[in-house]
Amino acid sequence: MAYKSICTFLASETDATAQLDSAIQLAQRHDAHLEICALGIDTTQSVGFYAGAPAIVYQDALDQARSRAETLEALARTHLRQSDIRWSVDNAVLTLGGINGFVGLKSRFCDLVVLPRPYGETRGPQDEIILEAALFEGDSPVLILPQPGAALPDFAKIVLAWNQSDEALHAARAALPLLKQADLVNVVVIDPPSHGPERSDPGGLLTQMLVRHGVQVDVSVVARTLPRISDVLRRHATDQAADLLVIGAYSHSRLRQAILGGTTRNLLEETSLPVFMAR
Repeated sequence: MAYKSICTFLASETDATAQLDSAIQLAQRHDAHLEICALGIDTTQSVGFYAGAPAIVYQDALDQARSRAETLEALARTHLRQSDIRWSVDNAVLTLGGINGFVGLKSRFCDLVVLPRPYGETRGPQDEIILEAALFEGDSPVLILPQPGAALPDFAKIVLAWNQSDEALHAARAALPLLKQADLVNVVVIDPPSHGPERSDPGGLLTQMLVRHGVQVDVSVVARTLPRISDVLRRHATDQAADLLVIGAYSHSRLRQAILGGTTRNLLEETSLPVFMAR
């Protein structure tokens, strides 16, 4: 397994060049095709207009969104022409309600989606919606970069969070191309249950699977000494001097898998480490 189709979505000129640089570096490492989607998102229609607003007002908002999409597409094309990778670029004009369908469809046929951290002063509601759409609608693994444009780490030391869940297993499998290239993968288990199939050997079955793929693995069993699981994971990753954290992406509801769960959201809000997520 390898990442041969990598995708990223540009929704703002802020950090767009840096986001492209990170995606290009990753595509170079995996000899992958990089697909860029430049999005012009109209965030006003759902909240900014009153009933009966003249059609010209709606049209003006769409024209502005189209202009943003075309500007981002031109920026991406100019930047990618200087690279030595295979790439393609297209654009789309969307409302907030249309993000799920478009991003989900594009992500579904990619091996990996690369996105900036969706929280922070320069981010808006569209950034979180794009991430959720890629994960839950597109069922694609996502690599979230807290600081796009910074030199992409080699991912030599990876921490893999393990709690025996389907999401954690899917994340481990989806991250295999990165895990196999790492010098060491640390499987961390927080407060393993006293009853269950792994009660005598927490993380043992996962370790066995990874070793058969040639992954160098060790296991850490740690206590939940902080109120939030996300805080324990971040501290452990820091203690391990990790370059990447791999986790399962959890939603608030298994019936409506559209909103990031508390642990996942808390982690992304505060992480300074790249995070690989799959559900």
